[in-house]
Amino acid sequence: MKRQDYLSWDEYFMGVALLSAKRSKDPSTQVGACIVSPQNRVVSVGYNGLPFGCSDDVFPWAREGDFLDTKYPYVCHAELNAILNSAGQSMQGCRIYVPLFPCNECSKAIIQVGIKEIIYLSDKYAETDIVKASKRMLDAAGVSYRALCQDGFEVCLSFDPGKV
Repeated sequence: MKRQDYLSWDEYFMGVALLSAKRSKDPSTQVGACIVSPQNRVVSVGYNGLPFGCSDDVFPWAREGDFLDTKYPYVCHAELNAILNSAGQSMQGCRIYVPLFPCNECSKAIIQVGIKEIIYLSDKYAETDIVKASKRMLDAAGVSYRALCQDGFEVCLSFDPGKV
């Protein structure tokens, strides 16, 4: 008899997005993204961070202050990084897994590459104009979105070779 407590596809791919987020150097917000084909194959992953060649130790990570002294003009969001990391693979009909609902800029890129579904954990910025604009564009473009409801579901990873 097979195990009954294995991960669903949604749980698995959200787990990949959450694990990717652990690569982010951002001290306040770590976001990952996982793009998946209709055949349940990972097409690309990404996390929020600075562009190649921009030092994590030189550029600012502040959330407040003069615009050029904050992270906002420099950090590439996880969704966009995942799209750019795809190495030219088609994303037509794919879905993207993200912990946070995408901003309007990432939604533009999601629409442009043909991703058809967004699965997210949190929509905590739903009342902001950025997310309202995002949903307006996604609705107009026929991109569906849904929350992955897991009620605090946790997966523990162990790097202990004795537990493999």
